[in-house]
Amino acid sequence: MSDLGRRVSPPAQRRAGPSPTRPAARTVPALEQVRPGLWSLPVPLPVARPAYTIVHVLESPAGPYLIDAGWDDDGTFEALCAGLVAIGTSVAEVRGVIVTHAHPDHHGLAGRVRAASGAWMSLHPLDAALLDRMEQGSADRLAATLARAGVPADVTEALPGAGQLALRDLARPDVLLEDGARPDVPGWDLRALWTPGHSPGHLCFWEPVNRLLLSGDHVLPVTAVGTPPPSEDNPDPLGDHLRSLARLRELDVAEVLPAHEHRFTALEHRLADLDALHGGRLAELVAGLRAGASTPWELAAWVSWRRPLCKLTGVALRTAVFDTLAYLASLGATGVAQVDAGRPDRWRLADPR
Repeated sequence: MSDLGRRVSPPAQRRAGPSPTRPAARTVPALEQVRPGLWSLPVPLPVARPAYTIVHVLESPAGPYLIDAGWDDDGTFEALCAGLVAIGTSVAEVRGVIVTHAHPDHHGLAGRVRAASGAWMSLHPLDAALLDRMEQGSADRLAATLARAGVPADVTEALPGAGQLALRDLARPDVLLEDGARPDVPGWDLRALWTPGHSPGHLCFWEPVNRLLLSGDHVLPVTAVGTPPPSEDNPDPLGDHLRSLARLRELDVAEVLPAHEHRFTALEHRLADLDALHGGRLAELVAGLRAGASTPWELAAWVSWRRPLCKLTGVALRTAVFDTLAYLASLGATGVAQVDAGRPDRWRLADPR
């Protein structure tokens, strides 16, 4: 750690905004009928967290349509097939797979479902472009990102590379859905809402007849989802995410159906909680900058994560670093802070004008 890192001590950490207790058990909820013709079908994931992805199944006269598909894993595929049979259909009957975003726990099985059924698969164009980068892998980019953040070498070596390795033969979409597009699902009035942040082309789907928001990973009832670290073509992912959250206030939502955790009501209250959380973390980073912390690694210790930074390990620690980078980029985009690029980057409060 730098001399500055030894001199500047973050305050005793506290929670920034409400954060409900997380369940410890890796249980997968049961298949559930949410509305007539609409099912919640949780499928297990072969990763530590989250334990499952919720595939939403829309029944139609033409056959079922899926929103998201789950991880490309034999056990996940078997669970998906069994759930469809329990509904009274089969994977061979699926007519379309509407993917909220290109992350493996949502997009992964889309190709296998398409091969089994002839269904079409859709994505937003920006996440379709993301598939090329995912196939190339990002281990080198990860190392460079951590170096610029000032993460010590011994910490970097201990961080997992899971999710950063190259993925092979990712299924490309047959249909590209832009903001406002209406997927062709007979009997349902789905409308695509472009909600970038968690991924550049993340899509939610609004169903106004039942006042349902199928939110993918954009807004969850318990977890505040992370954003990728800023990049040249995605300079302010947190700002994008916050603007996308604000956009949901335009909707008269009766219930939110996310792709993880559980469905919930009172979207406005959840959005207020997230505003408080993100606003609190931004304020903590400003306090750290005022105290003289400058590298993203030093500043990450000022943020009220679920546990203090010194107690985070593995994916949770890597996510905290990525989120710190995104928060700092947002402070830069709003003129609050500025960066002197290097290895590591050093941030400071912007000169008053």
